[in-house]
Order: sequence, then structure tokens, then C-alpha cells
Amino acid sequence: MPPNTILILGGSYAGISTAHYTLKHVIPSLPSPDSYQVILVSSSREVLCRPAAPRALLSDTYFDQSKLFVTIEEQFTQYGQKFHFVHGRAKHLDHTRRVVVIDEITQTTTNTGPVHAELQLSFHALVIGTGASTHSPLFSLNAHGRPELVAKWKEFRTAMADAKSIVIAGGGPTGVETAGELGEHLNGKAGWLSSKMASPKCRITLVTSGTDLLPVLRPAIGQTAESYLAKLGVEVVKGVKVEDVIPNDAGNEALTAKSEVRLSDGETRHADLYIPAYGTIPNTSFIDESLLSPDGRVSTNPSTLRVDKAGPLVYAAGDVSDYARPAVHILTEAIPVLCANLKRDLLAETGEAAAEDRVFKADESETQLVPIGRGKGVGAAKGYRVPSFFVWLIKGRDYWLGMTGGTWSGKAWAKEV
Repeated sequence: MPPNTILILGGSYAGISTAHYTLKHVIPSLPSPDSYQVILVSSSREVLCRPAAPRALLSDTYFDQSKLFVTIEEQFTQYGQKFHFVHGRAKHLDHTRRVVVIDEITQTTTNTGPVHAELQLSFHALVIGTGASTHSPLFSLNAHGRPELVAKWKEFRTAMADAKSIVIAGGGPTGVETAGELGEHLNGKAGWLSSKMASPKCRITLVTSGTDLLPVLRPAIGQTAESYLAKLGVEVVKGVKVEDVIPNDAGNEALTAKSEVRLSDGETRHADLYIPAYGTIPNTSFIDESLLSPDGRVSTNPSTLRVDKAGPLVYAAGDVSDYARPAVHILTEAIPVLCANLKRDLLAETGEAAAEDRVFKADESETQLVPIGRGKGVGAAKGYRVPSFFVWLIKGRDYWLGMTGGTWSGKAWAKEV
């Protein structure tokens, strides 16, 4: 009899964390643990420490590449045959038949690249953790994994060396961090007594539609971020949207194309490089619209992390889910809740007395840390504003690269929480 499959879609923070937690704490607690297996599906064989991308895209010298990119399968050898990895992308979820169709990327290659095959995976339980893609290919493993991302970084670095003007769209953490990293890398820093850099080598403009930068944080913190950026040669334009870019694929397919950036106030900025660093696109194209919320994310019970409309034993978390705002610290608190309810549901169907649902409550406090360059930063934790040194110490030194290793290897989930 084939084992009951706990199918996990997505090979980043949500998917890898859920897989480790399930293998360590859920399956061993079931009456017949040998009758279950975990299959993890990921479009990339490697996982990226994604928060580090704003600095990593500038030069390989900033980070140890063996820590920045980690092979997923190697992190799960400890579980033997209870774990299986599938390199591929979900094409269609049939939640009524409880089957996911996968576009599998095989290890067979031809002159045109790897051979693809269609694979149908039936599931007993399903966890959707496919995350979200960025508008710019510089910030994540969007399509073809590490080789594509490294090639994009190389192309960008070549163009960056001669750039005299860069326009970045987006006033959230990615936009602010990218502007800060580029500013310091290309322009250096203004003198101690200067409020801004008078003649930067590269004119960098950060455009945001908001009245202040970093809308999750109080305005005063956003204003401090703006002052730090000014010292790195970054001009901030607020209350203005990017309405059009010519060519329209600049910063994406035409990654390094010189462009005209037309703003909602009627102004046009000419840029040697344009970087769309705003928002993300939920990776939900394979999911029926009936399971999605208006913003395109998976409609998820915010208390139990079940996808109630999809039937029993279906869950979602991370950037693909509407359970909370996208944030790593919120996801870290969600994983034990999701897995506790998965265990509760699996035990209940074996006839054991069902425990109470474990209830998740998202941290809605003012919490966000945003490095600005390699020595400054702004942020708050649990509603308390924190000093620049604290942001550097916790995040700015290595963008959490030293902490993610425990997540990927499962050591962070050694104890049941």
C-alpha cells in the first residue's frame, strides 16, 4: 500500500520549515508513522537567503556563496526514505480530486535545456508555501533557479559600473535597502557634517507613492531612513507613482535597458538602470480562483491556517497566504501552529480523540528592521523604535545569512514549539 503523502509545495522559508517540522514532530507522533511520507516540490534545487539580495546583487564578495545558496535535498538526507524531493513547478491543483499536476524538471538535458515531464501527485495532506515572485528578477529565484539569478546579477553589475542615473520604484524595505546598498557601493558616504551628498557619482532616485518611506513603521522612522539615504547620494521622491516605463520591460526582461520613467506628477526621469522594487506577485497561478482572496493570495483561515474552501487537510502559510502580512518573523511563529493543526487533523482521522485547534494570532506590532548601507539602519521591534546600531547588529551585518542555515538544515526546528 503506497504511503500517505503529505505534499508541500514551495522550497523556501515556508515549505522547508514545514517539511522539517512535519518530519521531526508530526509524523513520529502518529500511530503508524511508517505509512506517511513528505514530498517537497520546488522550482529550484537551491534555496536563497532572499533578504540578502539587495546587497548580494552588487558583488559576490559581500557574502559566502555557499551560505547564500543552499542545496535543498542535502538538508533532508537525515530523514531517509520518508522525504522525497521533486524539482518542478505546480501547474494545476485539483482540490476536489486531491491531485496536483507538476511540470517536473528532469535531470535529462538536450541542446535546448532540461527535459520537462508532467507528473501527477495525489496527496493525503497539502501545504501550500509557494511564496511570491518579485517584479525585478534581481531579488529572488523567480523562474529558473540559481543559474538565471546569477546571470542577471552579472548583467546588472556590468551595466552598474557605467551607470550615471538609477531609478528605483518602491518605498518598502526592498526599495530602501536596495537604494542604500547601491548608494554606498557606488557613491560612498557624505562627510560627517553633511546632511546629504552634494555631487554623487551616480544619481540614484527612490520613488514611492506613499507620504513616507516604510509604511509599516511610524513616519518619523521613515524620515530618518530618508536622511540616511541622502548621505549616500539617494534622492527620495514621495507621493508619486511610476505610471509608465519605456521600454515597458525595462528592469525585467530588458534588465539593463536605458529607460524613460514617467511619473504621476508629469515628470519624466531618464535612467541608465530602472529597478522595480515594489510589492510581489503571489505564486498562485495553479490554484482555482475560488480558493483565492481578492489580492490573489490563498484564502486562509487566519486562526488555524487551514484552507477551508479546499477541503480537509489543506493548509497555507508564507507570502502566498493571506493569513497575515508577509514577514519572516510572522511566518516563524506560524509554522508550529500550522503543523500542530496538521498533527491534530491526522490524529483525528485515525480515531484518536481530537485536541483543540491551536490558534494563530499574527503579530501586528510595529516590527521591521531595514538596513541602509553597510553601517546604518532603521526599525522597530514589538512597537519600540530601535537604534541604528541594533539594526546593523541583528540584520545589517549579513542580512540574516548566519541565521538561515539553521532553518534550511532543520536545526531551528529541533524542538517542538
